[in-house]
Amino acid sequence: MRAVNVIFALFLIAAQAPQAFAHVPLPQSQRVVDRIVARIEDDIILQSQVRELGAYQQLIDGQAESDDKLLKELIEQWVVATEADASHFPQPAQFEVDREMARLVSQFPNVEKYQARLRDLGLSDNQVRQMLTRQIHDERYVDYKFRPSVQVQTADIGTYYKQEFLPELAKKNQPAPALSSVEEEIRELLVQRGISSLTSKWLDDTKSRLKIEIETPKGNS
Repeated sequence: MRAVNVIFALFLIAAQAPQAFAHVPLPQSQRVVDRIVARIEDDIILQSQVRELGAYQQLIDGQAESDDKLLKELIEQWVVATEADASHFPQPAQFEVDREMARLVSQFPNVEKYQARLRDLGLSDNQVRQMLTRQIHDERYVDYKFRPSVQVQTADIGTYYKQEFLPELAKKNQPAPALSSVEEEIRELLVQRGISSLTSKWLDDTKSRLKIEIETPKGNS
């Protein structure tokens, strides 16, 4: 799910568009300590959203990025959500989200272990479903937006096969398959690289034109 890793590490606060950033209901225990960490145009990002994304990353990958990187991801998610919403890009179907939820739960020994991990991280099933929905939606949007612009030549596939694919197999003492048998897989990998590169440039260009203010906690210089 994280092929377009530049903005997701998917990715992931709400299933709906940017309005969700401005008004996020919080458990009573968190409301006292919550604060605004960033303002984007007329919306805000809360510290609770940073914590929630970090908890989601721990659930998916076993570890979370730093708060600065989490905030950067949330800002970039806002950019994607804003444009996708303006273009009326469709949300994933319910059965697709159910399938990915089932795949996530299957990574744990049993449902009880999964639920215990959610409790440890302070997440609910609904929060995970919302963030997973958002991840699927945003990844599909950037794929839709940039895939047509990525052109992979036969020579590019051959270069990757010789300079990256074969050396990696050699490190693992694994046999090398014929290029023809892995050509399509390499093509898709290179397409994903191209999408990631175009997405990164688009996000940087878009953010440079937005009014973004990072809030400094009181007492910090």
